[in-house]
Amino acid sequence: MLLLNLGTPDATSYWPMRRYLKEFLSDRRVIEVPRLKWWPILNLIILTFRPGRKGKDYAKIWNRQRNESPLKTITRAQSEKLAAALGSQAVVVDWAMRYGNPATAAAISRLQAQGCAKLLLVPLYPQYAAATTASACDQAFRALMQLRWQPAVRVVPPYYAEPAYIEALAQSLRQAIARLGHEPEAVVISFHGMPQRNVDLGDPYYQHCQATSNLLRARLAWPQATWHTTFQSRFGRDQWIEPATIETIERLAKGGVRRLVVIAPGFAADCLETLEELDMENRAVFLANGGESFAYVPCLNDGAPGMSAIEAIVRRELSGWI
Repeated sequence: MLLLNLGTPDATSYWPMRRYLKEFLSDRRVIEVPRLKWWPILNLIILTFRPGRKGKDYAKIWNRQRNESPLKTITRAQSEKLAAALGSQAVVVDWAMRYGNPATAAAISRLQAQGCAKLLLVPLYPQYAAATTASACDQAFRALMQLRWQPAVRVVPPYYAEPAYIEALAQSLRQAIARLGHEPEAVVISFHGMPQRNVDLGDPYYQHCQATSNLLRARLAWPQATWHTTFQSRFGRDQWIEPATIETIERLAKGGVRRLVVIAPGFAADCLETLEELDMENRAVFLANGGESFAYVPCLNDGAPGMSAIEAIVRRELSGWI
């Protein structure tokens, strides 16, 4: 079993950040722009300036004890806890990143060296998107193309509407609100954004996000008027799906909302987009515009509710294999 997540730089300094960003932004699933147009923009402009800026952002959240990003720390822990929960010598659990290290191809080689003849790919993206789920699978399939003796392969489907996943999110949000000691005036459900063009071309991501948000609200019986589904992390000048998280948070603060809770169900593990963008940048915008209490709900990470959800999903997908 191979858990797949997005990726991480090896360090926050310029060159590790540049290598990571070049791999990420060279992915045709991520940037659907003609290569002749994109190459000079990426190599002459973006990779000149962006590594330094993003490196400073990563430095704010870096796990200095392990000298790695939180995403790497958490994904490793998810792999270890899943292996312990399954408790079967018949199943080897490993983890890899689409961009950066540990690399997907190396992980597949390790699994094959241990005698694994069947491979379950577990993209840690609840909502399907070509730029995430499909890209992670592409990378695994590229590695498999190099093998003479390929394992049998299954891929865990998107789990955006899985009852165990929705229940884990509901439990997490309820507990966060209980710790606050007061009822928030609004809840923002923030998903990573994508260009509107991708949706128009048939990507189901937007519908999956809306389904997750609607199921979570129904599970909590939360009033629709104070429940806001938004999209973060815009990049470039194209039209992206809306409403934008940061603009919504600013509007709510200016409109008199003083107590706000933000949760990011689309991320299986906390990362730059949640810890720095949401919990720092968006918090600052809310407080600067009149807000008083901003609570960010951590991702499910390797906590018991989230691990129970992943375990339930993979046990079902392993049916007939073990």
